[in-house]
Amino acid sequence: MNIHPKEPYLVTVGEVLAVLAAPEPGPLAVGAGMRLGLAGAESNVAVGVSRLGGAAVWIGRVSEDALGELTLREFRAEGVTALATRDSAPTSLLLKERRTATHSRTRYYRTHTVGSRLSVRDIPEDAVAGAAVLHITGITPALGTGPALAVRRAVDIAVAAKVPVSLDINFRSLLWTEAEARQNLLPLLCMSDVVFAGMHEARLMVPHAQDPEELAKAICELGPGGAVLKLGAEGAFALIDGRPYRQPAVPVTVHDSIGAGDAFAAGYLAELLAGEPPERRLRTAALLGAFAVSTTGDWEGLPRRFELALLDHHDDVVR
Repeated sequence: MNIHPKEPYLVTVGEVLAVLAAPEPGPLAVGAGMRLGLAGAESNVAVGVSRLGGAAVWIGRVSEDALGELTLREFRAEGVTALATRDSAPTSLLLKERRTATHSRTRYYRTHTVGSRLSVRDIPEDAVAGAAVLHITGITPALGTGPALAVRRAVDIAVAAKVPVSLDINFRSLLWTEAEARQNLLPLLCMSDVVFAGMHEARLMVPHAQDPEELAKAICELGPGGAVLKLGAEGAFALIDGRPYRQPAVPVTVHDSIGAGDAFAAGYLAELLAGEPPERRLRTAALLGAFAVSTTGDWEGLPRRFELALLDHHDDVVR
């Protein structure tokens, strides 16, 4: 398989969902407008990496329905190579309701949909073995036995080929319990090279640790060479190859926090592909996270590389 033969690429495995989002606060009502989008933790990262000039490959199943066609069209538009198995099952759906200006509710419709049918047969060994990094999340294994085995197969291929593995814990309480998440994700964490987690997610994996430094150290003691803790408004703390790093958050007006963690991971991994040091990876990660929370959608507001400097300006209008 000839994929980006002249440049290092990121490969990821996951699911893309159609998103119906209420643009205004209030209860859902007949005749109210809804915004159609696409989302998925792994695809968000792939798009983020591609927008920064990196090469990205997405592996997964895509429905034969109209939303599946839209998914493939968006991947092409964003420069992401999709190694997609077509399937007659419908595209999964995510419904986002803004009940008030400060409170939103999310509902998944993922039973018997295309993402739940992902299997080890969908993982092309050469695409994973030839990558510069494999990125996985804790969401896809939560979709069922088939997706969990597919992710494990990808990790096994990467480890055998000495491809670094990136894991974002990305715990979703609507998909499984904390106990189920820890049982299934801990083996993947031990095989990973870098782990991304929020504070709650990190404590889920290493419950005996508390503060960021302890959590990062405890994660790295399980095998990874790097642990990156996302601290929201406090920025991030990372322990990489035994050295601590602190990254302040980039101050912006928060509009929508959905997708911020994926954007952060995309920024970090894009710079990892480019061979940049940890300080640069974390700075770009923070910038992408800031773009994500200050715009609408999971990935639509993510920047091109030439736009990264926009958030370094103090004026609202750059002339």
